[in-house]
Formats: sequence, structure tokens, C-alpha cells
Amino acid sequence: MQGDLDHFEAEISRCRICADRFAATRTAHVPRPVTRLSDRAPILIAGQAPGARVHNSGLPFDDRSGDRLRDWLGVDRATFYDRDAFAILPMGFCFPGYSASGSDLPPPKICAATWRDRALDLMPQIRLTLLVGGYAQGWHMAGDRRSVTDRVAGWRANWPARVPLPHPSWRNTGWLKRHPWFEAELVPALRDRVATLLRTPDRG
Repeated sequence: MQGDLDHFEAEISRCRICADRFAATRTAHVPRPVTRLSDRAPILIAGQAPGARVHNSGLPFDDRSGDRLRDWLGVDRATFYDRDAFAILPMGFCFPGYSASGSDLPPPKICAATWRDRALDLMPQIRLTLLVGGYAQGWHMAGDRRSVTDRVAGWRANWPARVPLPHPSWRNTGWLKRHPWFEAELVPALRDRVATLLRTPDRG
């Protein structure tokens, strides 16, 4: 199965569907898909899209957002990048570029439409999917029109298979201060669930 995934991930790495779109952004960059697929990992991180730093390094969540996410999960970098532990599949595989105001552009919808179902079909062993941010939640929780805050506040309804999370960007520090229940209630439960999945031989 991993051989199929390796072949598929190599196919993704050659994707140039958005080349013209990215060339027209302020950064005028070329596509660089960033994923980490696995047929062994019990946990899938469904994020938004790589930022500029990840575009340069080719390593997902290789930034301050990743540091915060790893803290929420209670894992170190080595565990986070271990394909026996985590698979990482953002909604957009490439850095989408910046808007005129300097904000990250949204992940192009064509990315998920082209690749996502096929990728998920190749990872049936996933036991926990972390829905990081509104774009991932909008796709995986189709039909749920609530805000990110309300989805995250209702996390128990999806437990233990899916957990909606706010984006770990440091721009969301204010959100975390306004919603102390997130770090007081959800984060400890999430760390326990992650630890259980990573230490249980049958991936509980």
C-alpha cells in the first residue's frame, strides 16, 4: 500500500494545475506541493495550505504555527514528522501566495477537487482526523454552516474520530485568550487521544 502512496505522492509533486494562478500573485512563485501521506499513521492533519516558509523548506508546519500545533498535540518534532504517527494533507498542497493586503490567499478549490478523495481512499487506517481551520472544516464537515468557533466549541459531537481546531497561527492568540475553554478542556483531551493512538499497537 505504501508503494501506491509513494507513487501517488510523486504524482502530486508534479502537479502544475495552479501554475498560472500562482504566477499572477505578488510572489509570482511556482507550485511546490507539500504533503506527507502514510498507510500506517493513525492520525491525519487536514490543514489549510503551506505558508511562504513551508513553501521554501518543503516541510509542512515548519513554522511557528507548527510549533503551536505540536504543543496542542503534546508531541515533539520527531514524532510529528514520523509517518508511522501522522499523515498531513492540507486543503491546498501549495503556498497560494499573498493578496494585495499581504494576507495569505485561500487554497484553490481545484486542489481538493482533483486530489483529496483519492488521497483519503489510500489511507483507510486513519483513526483521528484533525480539521485545522475553516477550510478543512468546510470540506470535511460539509453542510455545517457554523463558524469555526462554534464548530470547535462543539468538538465533543465529532469525538473521537474528528476534532475541529482553530488555525494555530499566532494571529489567533487573541482568539485563544477569548476562549480559555479551548486550552482548558479540548487540548488536554486531544493530547490524551493522540497519546493513546500513538502507543496502542492496534492504533485504538
